[in-house]
Amino acid sequence: MPMKPVLEISGVSKSFTMHLQGGVTLPVMVNVTFDVRAGECVVIVGPSGAGKSSVLKMIYGSYGCDSGRIVVCHRGEAEDLVQASPRRILALRRETIGYVSQFLRAVPRVPALDVVVEPLVARGASRDEARDKAAAMLTRLNVPQRLFGLPPSTFSGGEQQRVNIARGLLPDYALLLLDEPTASLDAKNRAVVVDLINARKRGGAAIIAIVHDEDVRDAIADRIVDAVHFSAAA
Repeated sequence: MPMKPVLEISGVSKSFTMHLQGGVTLPVMVNVTFDVRAGECVVIVGPSGAGKSSVLKMIYGSYGCDSGRIVVCHRGEAEDLVQASPRRILALRRETIGYVSQFLRAVPRVPALDVVVEPLVARGASRDEARDKAAAMLTRLNVPQRLFGLPPSTFSGGEQQRVNIARGLLPDYALLLLDEPTASLDAKNRAVVVDLINARKRGGAAIIAIVHDEDVRDAIADRIVDAVHFSAAA
């Protein structure tokens, strides 16, 4: 029997209200429909403005949607994120859904190691165990140990993104959302991230990624979803 999807999106539509433009409603996407199964990476492609990042933000609960269903498998049960309360969404983020955004958003003055540790501790790991795992992940991503105790706001863009990736990929989330995870990385570190993503796939994670680099896309994608098919601008 085929494995049940970790995520099912059906009939999702999204628009934005431009309050500074007299309340004009701007449609962004209509009838977004696809699923993702365990051990699979679905890459969303399409031109800028097609709504790729907005799809990830709706799955993560940062954006609401106008209609449709976004159902994730959480603790073996189907959970519709469209209907979930803010508290429930926070629980899903803690336990089930990981998100690597294009930019690291960390509390100022918090050391890089603690930025990576925090999701593991929130899921019940001891701080010592979490620090060991976080240090190993940062080392694998070629972040120098001398930076572990410094806040990422002092790092280069590529170093910040590697901290961001470590934080998102280290916990064993069932569903991973990756928004241009390799955009600011050199070839050596892109290869490391590709290996990490494929390892998470082998571990059973369902992954949705936005990747413009064709080599990275070819290395991780099992299936392509073209945003043009659901863009309201199409």
